[in-house]
Amino acid sequence: MPINMKRFPVRLNLRDGMVDMTHGSGGRAMAQLIEELFVKHLDNELLRQANDQAAFDVPAGRMVMSTDGHVISPLFFPGGDIGSLSVHGTINDVAMAGARPLYLSAGFILEEGFALSDLEKIIVSMSEAATNAGVPVVTGDTKVVEKGKGDGVFITTTGVGIVPDGVNISGNRAEPGDVILVSGTMGDHGVAIMSSRENLEFETTIQSDSAALHTLIADMVAAVPDIHCLRDPTRGGLATTLNELAQQSAVGMKLYETMIPVNSAVSAACELLGLDPLYVANEGKLICICKQQDSEKLLNVMQAHPLGQQSAIVGEVIEDDNGFVQMETSFGGSRVVDWLAGEQLPRIC
Repeated sequence: MPINMKRFPVRLNLRDGMVDMTHGSGGRAMAQLIEELFVKHLDNELLRQANDQAAFDVPAGRMVMSTDGHVISPLFFPGGDIGSLSVHGTINDVAMAGARPLYLSAGFILEEGFALSDLEKIIVSMSEAATNAGVPVVTGDTKVVEKGKGDGVFITTTGVGIVPDGVNISGNRAEPGDVILVSGTMGDHGVAIMSSRENLEFETTIQSDSAALHTLIADMVAAVPDIHCLRDPTRGGLATTLNELAQQSAVGMKLYETMIPVNSAVSAACELLGLDPLYVANEGKLICICKQQDSEKLLNVMQAHPLGQQSAIVGEVIEDDNGFVQMETSFGGSRVVDWLAGEQLPRIC
């Protein structure tokens, strides 16, 4: 989008400039920030209308809506940043219902003194993630808080999507006899954040798995419309997410440790840091629970997709009035995989 030089004869100093309180005042400075950064990089027909809302037609089906706040530290990390993460995370939350994500909104809380150059990097990353996913940011909001009352930038994104007729994916649909699948290695995102935060160096750089999963899910739903549950194991990882699903569906879960894919570098890092990879966050992986007769078909579909090549069957749903998640260990024993107590890794998304 071309910048209106008549309205703003002096351009923003994107190299050395900082966010100041006037950028949230509702006046000319705020309008310039929105036009020269947000609209420039996130430009699309709906956003360009400059209304306080976006009006759009929707196809037939059930509407899905999700919202997510992002307060990650550090803002930039191997494999992504808060901008791309805010897009991926909300797209994934919408898609876990089997929905086709349509549009996003974004709210920014900026701290006074935040570098405009870093803000531009974040917005460009957000734009690239939204463009690659085919899910545009169509409305938003910006606020500025005094220095010391924020942490650079916080982003809240909301997404809407449509679930086609005949699809009913929900956390309360797991049944005894169902099979549990994951779409790849566990714990990549959380360990990438922790290693970056603590300046830890390993032989290979551990990358966040941050990615939009809606195209993978679309392939899965097309092959097996009657998937019972989908969930992305973000905060609390695989273990906590399965405990949530077990409670929702009033069932138990049984995992097999030797079948759970974990990157060797992540496993080594977790051992060094005293973490359990089952509780470490992911931002580009999903858990799928389906009927036993559909599991191999789904596994093949998942492994054929670029984001599911390391997919695996990792367990089964069992009858259990207590709703426990159990795991058969690599040593042949068994242990309860309980809820995460406290917060293992704060501010990872």
